Amino acid sequence: MPTLILTPRFTEDAQALWRAANRLGWNVERLRSWEVPAALRQVPEPVLYLEALFGQTLAAQFGLRLLEPEIDWLPGLPDEYRQRRVMLTTLGACRELVEPAFIKPPNDKSFPARVYTGAELPHEYDEDTPVLVADVVEWETEFRCFILDRQLQTISIYLRSGELQRDRDFAATDVELAAAASFVSTILADDRVKLPRSAVVDVGVIARRGWAVVEQNADWGSGIYGCDPVRVLEVLRHAAVTI
Repeated sequence: MPTLILTPRFTEDAQALWRAANRLGWNVERLRSWEVPAALRQVPEPVLYLEALFGQTLAAQFGLRLLEPEIDWLPGLPDEYRQRRVMLTTLGACRELVEPAFIKPPNDKSFPARVYTGAELPHEYDEDTPVLVADVVEWETEFRCFILDRQLQTISIYLRSGELQRDRDFAATDVELAAAASFVSTILADDRVKLPRSAVVDVGVIARRGWAVVEQNADWGSGIYGCDPVRVLEVLRHAAVTI
């Protein structure tokens, strides 16, 4: 029987997964601190839903390593799936940028992902910190997709015209969802696109360009928005490997 492991933080997503796990008959444990009790480390099938900052540290206490995207995954995608220039470089190299660019850490939230010029970048991080630099584009809609074994398990819109779904409580139309699912299916059928067994892939529509991949995220720390929490749990069962 799986045991869903949640952190001390109470969030809407964690609560949705807790209720779904109860419906499935899973055990659920919420950590009281960032130290895992010895008895809990022995559960036979821990399923982890964690925050990025302490994720790998907590997983290691269960003898697990969480799967994460390769930091060069997005720049390495075929051009037709990106619809914009994206490159992997360092924070220090970006300080020479004069024109605004969208800059973000590849896999964590060490500093906010947004549009910067070089002079606006934070100074409290190492100059060799890896960053992704992308063209500034206008996203009309964005969708969250939970993937398992290169199959789409559940999908939800999470952004429309710059507004988050959880803030405005809107839904996608059937036509929008079908178009998003079709684009994702094309990506998953392409052998050039490398993915771990379980992942989150965000896709959306860029104004005047069309469908494109936003980014890949680690499923064990991603918001679920309007995705089916039962299907999300099935993906999370495969989000870590034994050390």
